[in-house]
Amino acid sequence: MDLTKLKSCELFLFDMDGTLYLGDNVYPGAHELMEALPSLGKRYIYLTNNSSRAGTDYITRLRRLGFPCEAENVFTSGMATGLYLNQNYPGARVYLAGTKAFYRELQSYHINLVNDELGHTDETTVDVVVQGFDTELVYEKLNLACHFLRRGAAFIAANPDWVCPMPEDEVLPDCGSICALLTASSGVKPTYIGKPNRNMIDVISKQTGIPNEKICAVGDRLYTDIAVAQNAGSVSVLVLSGETTPEMASAAERQPDYILPSVKELLDALC
Repeated sequence: MDLTKLKSCELFLFDMDGTLYLGDNVYPGAHELMEALPSLGKRYIYLTNNSSRAGTDYITRLRRLGFPCEAENVFTSGMATGLYLNQNYPGARVYLAGTKAFYRELQSYHINLVNDELGHTDETTVDVVVQGFDTELVYEKLNLACHFLRRGAAFIAANPDWVCPMPEDEVLPDCGSICALLTASSGVKPTYIGKPNRNMIDVISKQTGIPNEKICAVGDRLYTDIAVAQNAGSVSVLVLSGETTPEMASAAERQPDYILPSVKELLDALC
């Protein structure tokens, strides 16, 4: 295996669930990898499509699981959504169908959220409906989102993931599944912000000054983690510790640059 392209990368973007850990179970070699990267001259960012938690929540969680993490080491689809709304819908009235943590995240970007005004929907004007991975979902949110979408609101979604992997081969319905319901009921398709949208890497490249081709995305999903690297002209590493099976990997139309059993083998490859 030619590791030249991998070893030339200066910044590594790590998916978390299914890549570094599953639930609260940290994969073998994950701690050692993250601790070794600085000594190898590599920078790292934890890059997640999970908008159910805010960036600050991830700092707390990662530290609790034993990973080194500062504010500059985390970038979420929720943070990317806040940036996207400010760039493309400045001042827009936004209805958020998401968790309280996602609500706080968008507030930190000064998004004009109208959720607290919704006493009478027919009297409320909404420019944009934002859907996240909502682990606090109730029917009223779906009803309101559908109502506003059918009346012309733009549809923005934090991420396209169908499911969120859980221990013991369980999954949770993720943002993509919720959006499928809303599209079926409203006829409106969302614009997805998170991986595989190359914007996730472009923003990081601009912030760090590291060109896309020197950035490596590491993850367990072909259609998000690997696709975002391919879309952005970055290096991709697929690990088979999460959603993707060897059969799925071999059948992929666009092959990752590297396929490894887990992040433990990534550490071995970089050393």
